[in-house]
Amino acid sequence: MPESNCRPGLEGRVGLVTGGARRIGAEIVRALHAAGMDLVIHYGRSEGPAIRIMQELEARRPDSVRRIQADLHHTGGLGDLVERAGAWRGRLDLLVNNASVFYPTPLEQATEAQWDDLLAVNLKAPFFLARHAGRWLKASRGSIVNLVDIHAQRPLEGHPVYSIAKAGNAMMVKALARELGPEVRVNGVAPGAILWPDGLLSEEARAEILERTALKRTGRPEDIARTVLFLVRDAHYITGQILVVDGGRSLQQ
Repeated sequence: MPESNCRPGLEGRVGLVTGGARRIGAEIVRALHAAGMDLVIHYGRSEGPAIRIMQELEARRPDSVRRIQADLHHTGGLGDLVERAGAWRGRLDLLVNNASVFYPTPLEQATEAQWDDLLAVNLKAPFFLARHAGRWLKASRGSIVNLVDIHAQRPLEGHPVYSIAKAGNAMMVKALARELGPEVRVNGVAPGAILWPDGLLSEEARAEILERTALKRTGRPEDIARTVLFLVRDAHYITGQILVVDGGRSLQQ
């Protein structure tokens, strides 16, 4: 096969995925694992799902997955999370900042506690995880992928604090790409309607959102996972970019 057509795998490389036990995070873990990467799955309160996905993947390739519990609100513990992930194999090649908190905060009802909660998980933790991971990723010439959101650019009504946090996350992608280059690439993925938030949207609201997409349907978690895999494995000359995976939702107001 000509060299230009070869697609290198991720065998021997190690990734840390926050919130990797459920929903989109679990699909990202599966995609990276299938490409040969060993994974450290971070989870907060989802111990059961973390155990199940670890067992699933270990059945395919023994001793290829670890799980670490940590509360991302506690900034002081983020360095330990990264060090434990790196110490497992003596290297760290990838940080996926996937973990997120999402709920409405109408302006007149928004509280300081909600502000602290949403910014802690969606913005502060990813930044400090990246800072702690920097030395490991520079040594391996690795990469960071942040899960952003289309509402970083188009604020979601009734969710100003979440939208602000994700807007900061989007700028983080660009800022860290400059700070950590040339050794480390930093990119983001902005999902649209992939998985509906639990119990927060009516059928009418969901139908209205889909009507505004060019493809008139939801995406799948696998769509996000494949995009992350592309950025990690194939996009060697892409950094500081956010790939929008929204079925054309951002084409309209």
